[in-house]
Amino acid sequence: MPKVLILSDSHGWREEIEIIKERHQHEVDAMIHCGDSELAYDSDELRGFQKVRGNMDFDVQFPTELEVQSGALHFLVVHGHLHQTNSTLMNVKYRAEELGANVVCFGHSHVPGVEKIDQILFINPGSIHLPRAQFPGSYAILEADNNLENVDVKFYTKDGQEITKLAYQGSLKN
Repeated sequence: MPKVLILSDSHGWREEIEIIKERHQHEVDAMIHCGDSELAYDSDELRGFQKVRGNMDFDVQFPTELEVQSGALHFLVVHGHLHQTNSTLMNVKYRAEELGANVVCFGHSHVPGVEKIDQILFINPGSIHLPRAQFPGSYAILEADNNLENVDVKFYTKDGQEITKLAYQGSLKN
């Protein structure tokens, strides 16, 4: 059963990343950062994360997009600014279809949410540092069974409290 930690837009926060990583690293199969960490690519805080470059990241070692596999989950990870995710998900959806990804993780807007379009799940974990929504700073954890019949996405505050209003349950099985 793949389980993946997803965060984004930490904007220079170091201690908070370490706390979240320590809280979950032994229970997840992968950790993803969707950009705007404003840290060096090889920083200790980002060690263990699959990570991409956001519009506020200047270390050229960060890729602009990344594919991550965890069990039957095939992720496309982007920050979102290069795909105009603040106004539409269609550009990143087309890219996910090209790659055969069934989950897209992105940030940039600082607004948490999850949406399924066709057979692709789109997850924005929000921002742990600078939230722009009615919810506090947030990150997400996706958990799925091996055949993708049951997929759960839960959102948490930076302090580890679940934000139940944002939870998603569904399926990615064709």
